[in-house]
Amino acid sequence: MSAGSLPGADRTAAARGARTVLWVVGLVVLALSIAVAITIGPADLSVGEVFAVVGQHLGLGDADVSRIRDGIVWELRLPRTLLAAVCGAGLAICGAIMQSLLRNPLADPFVLGISSGASTGAVVVVVLGVGGGIITLSTGAFIGATVAFAMVLLLAAGAGGTPDRVVLAGVAATQLFSALTSFIVTSSADAEQTRSVLFWLLGSLSGADWRDVVTCGTVCVVGLVICIALAPALDAFAFGEDAASSLGISVRTVRLVLLVVTALITATLVSAAGAIGFVGLVLPHAARAVVGPGHRLLLPATALIGAIFLVWVDTVARTVFSPQELPVGVVTALVGVPAFAVILYRRRRPA
Repeated sequence: MSAGSLPGADRTAAARGARTVLWVVGLVVLALSIAVAITIGPADLSVGEVFAVVGQHLGLGDADVSRIRDGIVWELRLPRTLLAAVCGAGLAICGAIMQSLLRNPLADPFVLGISSGASTGAVVVVVLGVGGGIITLSTGAFIGATVAFAMVLLLAAGAGGTPDRVVLAGVAATQLFSALTSFIVTSSADAEQTRSVLFWLLGSLSGADWRDVVTCGTVCVVGLVICIALAPALDAFAFGEDAASSLGISVRTVRLVLLVVTALITATLVSAAGAIGFVGLVLPHAARAVVGPGHRLLLPATALIGAIFLVWVDTVARTVFSPQELPVGVVTALVGVPAFAVILYRRRRPA
């Protein structure tokens, strides 16, 4: 190896070492965030007790805690906190994909009308009683989100299938399903139903259980693996569809796969936790500032930042006005709107 190549090799090794340290630190921060978040609440718990209870249920020893405290950790707070982490990671990943796929820094997972469709599906089940108790709120929301996404795909395909047509189709679907939701609530719901539906529409993790954690976690992990596998194509999309096509990428196929993956992740998360806004809009920009635009690093970094962020947002939402909870979407909006304004300001064009 020539002397002239050593500095470059050293820089590469140093960059890899820095990334390794960054991932380790990020994972440790996430684990500690989850543990500390679980201790916050009416029951006086310690981080040691949390780790002991988790270790006991994983067969790693016995926890010297009461059954009540064990239940608080394992059955109540841990599923909720893990679901918050999964939702934060999934929504942030979807935001990063949509911003790259549509070449729009202000795109987010809900640009496909999925949130509005899920809302309509939820109120159809809760307010109109469709399903006769067999179809749950989450199932209704997932069906509504899927129908909305199918409508967007059909409209976009009929209009040419370009990114701007996808956005316009998403806007149309959002307006349609939002109007349907409002019509059903105002014409058929009583005060209690309206309150419960509104709370869910703004995002709530209060009903989280292990089934939600497993379902959402599995969908997000599979989706992340697929998106990382398509990271080179996403990098090429940054230079335009013509450039991506010249590199041998099947633009239409890759776009369809990524749209479907994004829609499935978003629909699954929304059906479990409601519409939690601004996570997918703001956090991908924070991740790009840390690891750069390359999607092989950007996607896992975005997931990590999103998970940590929503764990603490949910903690604030359930404790700041205890025993009354705030919808998680309210807190993310309070944080996200100023960040959104900063993004708009930084991307302003000179007159």
